[in-house]
Amino acid sequence: MESIQATKQRFGIIGNDPKLNRAVEKAIQVAPTDISVLVTGESGVGKESIPKIIHSLSHRKHGKYIAVNCGAIPEGTIDSELFGHEKGAFTGATQTRNGYFEVADGGTIFLDEVGELPLTTQVRLLRVLENGEFIKVGSSKVQKTNVRIVAATNVNMFEAIKKEKFREDLYYRLSTIEILLPPLRERKGDIHLLFRKFASDFALKYKMPTIRLEENAVLLLDKYNWSGNIRQLRNVAEQISVLEQNRSISPQVLQGYLPNMGANLPAVVSSSKSESDFSNEREILYKVLFDMKSDLNDLKKLTMELMQNENSQQVQKENESLIQKIYGEPEEKTHYEEPVNHTPEILQIAPPQEQLIVKEEDKYHFAEEIQEEETLSLQDKELELIKKSLERHKGKRKAAAEELGISERTLYRKIKQYDL
Repeated sequence: MESIQATKQRFGIIGNDPKLNRAVEKAIQVAPTDISVLVTGESGVGKESIPKIIHSLSHRKHGKYIAVNCGAIPEGTIDSELFGHEKGAFTGATQTRNGYFEVADGGTIFLDEVGELPLTTQVRLLRVLENGEFIKVGSSKVQKTNVRIVAATNVNMFEAIKKEKFREDLYYRLSTIEILLPPLRERKGDIHLLFRKFASDFALKYKMPTIRLEENAVLLLDKYNWSGNIRQLRNVAEQISVLEQNRSISPQVLQGYLPNMGANLPAVVSSSKSESDFSNEREILYKVLFDMKSDLNDLKKLTMELMQNENSQQVQKENESLIQKIYGEPEEKTHYEEPVNHTPEILQIAPPQEQLIVKEEDKYHFAEEIQEEETLSLQDKELELIKKSLERHKGKRKAAAEELGISERTLYRKIKQYDL
């Protein structure tokens, strides 16, 4: 069996990190078998090296090795690319075409970004893994193929399965052996080593002296997050090699080639509902609550006005009883303290010279209005706002959603909920 160090030299893998060495060791061990392998890791960590090692050290090394980027092929043509098609199977199919699984018979297929495969293609792939059978697009003839599949993905497969974007049975068939490549930020000891290798390669390519980092610049290089991993490090080394006249690179110069470190922190993506949806719903609820609070304040002011201007002791007692029912029992007092009137002029019920006489029938009408305001539900208020906005904009949901301060998607869901 070939040693780890010899394999790394052969395939240009640089670094001595224990996690990296373990990934290479697993690739060497699994290569002589026909077991399916799933390579996982972030984008830019060099996952494409593992299937090359597996193919080269297997008994299939004299067969074809085909690498397919599943995310780069349109959904409508990926079945044709992988399994082939018959003449006339669809518009533009002017002749029969052999797919990758037929061409690579006896060899290895590397399916990069396998998590991007459509569900219909996943079903076809599962059949190939189970019994080596496939059917061309537009054909009814079952064909056999003897292909080893090595897949790779940077997608969290368990999340994809939970969201029903990836078949669980296919995942377990692909990941008989799973090889994880660590991100560059977890390989601190390898970062400067990789940078020096890239700097040397670009100096040779562009025929110029090799750039070298000062000691403090090396510390900055190791501290950086490297969200783009090895691919990002290579790009930075190439930029500096081409643009800098001084071949000794200071921390200040290096910092100019590194994007803001805060922007490179790993992004947290909600697995259930986006933050924007929650904020839009909170917005409309706050708006409804504020409107209800305003209505309640108006009710309080109107009650105080009635109490100030009435001249009937009986009416005053009944109004006090009504206020107790709404706001609770008042504190014990020897006499009623007349409140200071802070009500704006626009809310004055009657001129100061006139006394307001509340008729018997008006008392009950007023109590009914208060009771109706008290029992007004949040849902009714929300429904009323949505109805008014839709009527104002003649049923145009986009304009109504903008006025309400919510997304069109949220408004559509509310319309469906209230059966508008």
